[in-house]
Amino acid sequence: MKLNPFDPSKINVRRGGGGGGGMPGGKLGCGGIVVVLIGVFVFGMDPAQMLGTVEQMQGSGQQQSAPANPNESVSDICDDSQYAMEACNALASLDQTWQTRFAEEGLGDRFAKPTLALYQGGTRTACGAGSAAMGPFYCPGDQTIYIDTSFYDTLDRQLGAGGDFARYYVIAHEYGHHIQTITGISDQIRSAQQSDSQNANRYQVLMELQADCYAGVWAGLNRNAIEPGDFEEGMTAASAIGDDALTGGRVSEDNFTHGTSQQRMEALRLGLSTGDDRRCDEIVQVR
Repeated sequence: MKLNPFDPSKINVRRGGGGGGGMPGGKLGCGGIVVVLIGVFVFGMDPAQMLGTVEQMQGSGQQQSAPANPNESVSDICDDSQYAMEACNALASLDQTWQTRFAEEGLGDRFAKPTLALYQGGTRTACGAGSAAMGPFYCPGDQTIYIDTSFYDTLDRQLGAGGDFARYYVIAHEYGHHIQTITGISDQIRSAQQSDSQNANRYQVLMELQADCYAGVWAGLNRNAIEPGDFEEGMTAASAIGDDALTGGRVSEDNFTHGTSQQRMEALRLGLSTGDDRRCDEIVQVR
């Protein structure tokens, strides 16, 4: 996917690190359960140990990267690597696309750009301590997308989902959670989970599938930037991170949190083919 170079004055990017203002004991972002699944079924870790590690990180804030350099510019951070540059270019495109969509729907005053925090190893967030093992995640408490770009190597080598569009899909999905936050959809889903706890996982799956659909909408509205093979890369990535694929069928569908490979591919395809976020809203039916 050929994206225009980012304008450092128009995107919110910072270095993640130990000084991120985390709240020990706060809730982990949307990647919290997935990290356990990846750790257990991809890397063969003991599930009890993996859960304990996540809880310890959440409460102690340990294993964090060094504090950010206050003199570091957005360009310095984005120029770190090819992955960082791609993430910044994607952020700029996502900002522009969604700001335009909000304006078209008469919701321009509700739009707010998220922040992208690039970090290594671990970082503090308003949702607790974050770790590279969690993969990319969004924290609604500080409206920030957190990415340790080493995850993209895992996505490629361990999960077989390489290519730039696969990486763009990941950040576009997390941006989708930001859209859910600023529109109030995430609050409505959390409320539904509390009032109907028996179906809490089902609501979580719907929220994740909507974020997949939103990722597809962004790509669909930028068709002029899509290159041959991008669609296939996106479908491969969506399939690779389905709950059934990650767990190898060893976890009941009742305990899924992100949706099956088929569901994730269908949600991404819906957004891509229509370029209409209103179709994504039909997934959760909360508006």
